[in-house]
Amino acid sequence: MRVAIYGAGAMGTVLGAYIAKAGKQVDLINRNKSHVAAMRETGAQIIGTVNFTQKVTALLPEEMNGKYDLIFLMTKQSENGQIVSFLKDFLAENGVICTMQNGLPEEVISQIIGEDNTYGCAVAWGATFIGNGKSELTSQPEALTFSLGAYGKADERLQKIREYLECMGKVEIEENFVGARWSKLIINSAFSGVSTFTGLTFGEISKHKLGKRVALEVIQECIRVCNAAKITPEKIQGHDIIQLLGYRNPFKKALALFLLPIAMKKHAKLVSSMLQSLRQGKKCEIDYIDGVVCRFGQKYAVSTPVCDKICALVHEIEDGTRQISTDNLSEFINLI
Repeated sequence: MRVAIYGAGAMGTVLGAYIAKAGKQVDLINRNKSHVAAMRETGAQIIGTVNFTQKVTALLPEEMNGKYDLIFLMTKQSENGQIVSFLKDFLAENGVICTMQNGLPEEVISQIIGEDNTYGCAVAWGATFIGNGKSELTSQPEALTFSLGAYGKADERLQKIREYLECMGKVEIEENFVGARWSKLIINSAFSGVSTFTGLTFGEISKHKLGKRVALEVIQECIRVCNAAKITPEKIQGHDIIQLLGYRNPFKKALALFLLPIAMKKHAKLVSSMLQSLRQGKKCEIDYIDGVVCRFGQKYAVSTPVCDKICALVHEIEDGTRQISTDNLSEFINLI
């Protein structure tokens, strides 16, 4: 197996370090020249809930050569068409791309390389990009899990992908992969969305009086969309999101609000990668996270006012007409 991680930034650097640490071949590819240079000189430095430095093979995209059996895709989705078209020429005859992006990225990828060569993985942990060879793992080690599935017909390549991901954590093979994708999308839409316009960590959101109410209402919108689209979300790390955080009466809502800090305990230090992008003056992926919920809501005639508002606020921040602040939560008072 010849393997690459394309987009070895925050999470890709961590995954690549774990794979290399396990003694497997992997190329870490990133456009950030200083980050690649630092990884070549000192290795991939992983800090946070773990602490180690691992020698890795780091490349710029223009330095890629030969063919790969497996490419983990970990870039922003906004460039998927262009990037996958570029990567197609580096795939071996039976090579696959496994996207580890958030949202629902498989459709665009499969249109370029074919459904049977497209695999997806919902990642239940987070990291923060420090730069110059360094990445901070912000989830607890026991929370390092992956939900892996085939977009087309699964074959023996699925188990090969699993072997590489198991270098880092527990891997669940999902028969209902769309459901697994939506489970991650529900959490991302709620916590990553709120983190992006407030600047709060996931743990801070779960304890903030108004922040957790907004996050919980996003979850309800997602559940209603899934019901309308006949999508059954899968469990995340053994927990049924709908049973745990869904509600239809005041008692269940109060219970869900109480459970949020407990549910987020292992991921309390996480901040949205979208927030990191905004702080760097870049556009973020809100249209591929909360925006997906909005589009499905329109398709299935389900109202999604909270997700709509989150997208609007983040776009205003991107345009420079709004600041990242917890004051933005006041925009939701009449919506929740």
